[in-house]
Amino acid sequence: MFEELWRDDRAIEGLPIRLVIALVVGVASLSVMMGMLDTLGPMSVTELDVAPEPEVMPAGDTDLTLTVVDPDGESVADATVVVSGGTATLDGVVTDKTGDDGSVDVDVDPSLGPNQDEGTIEIDIKPPASGGYTDRRANTDVLVLAD
Repeated sequence: MFEELWRDDRAIEGLPIRLVIALVVGVASLSVMMGMLDTLGPMSVTELDVAPEPEVMPAGDTDLTLTVVDPDGESVADATVVVSGGTATLDGVVTDKTGDDGSVDVDVDPSLGPNQDEGTIEIDIKPPASGGYTDRRANTDVLVLAD
């Protein structure tokens, strides 16, 4: 029986054509997948930051202008800004949405603790639903100084 299998070379005859068929099917599948990936568009997201004005302010009632910007410095409309106390204290959380120019004016009244010469106000951004934006990194804080 072993001698019969040794002399049977039919499997060797079919092997090259099977390899060619597998190669053609693989290349065709790869080209279809690459075409599908090309239609998806960019899959990257753009990190946002905030540009506060002023960046340094005294403790007490102050108007703060916040501009949401992309890495190129272009303003971003329809982003929601969330202002909260960091090491400086605010009475609550202030939220507002940026206008067409990418900025919003908020009124804050930070206070500092006893024997505290400075503190910070933290600003977070909820990016607009469209545009591929994100806010994963820390944003610019506002420094609050004692009078």
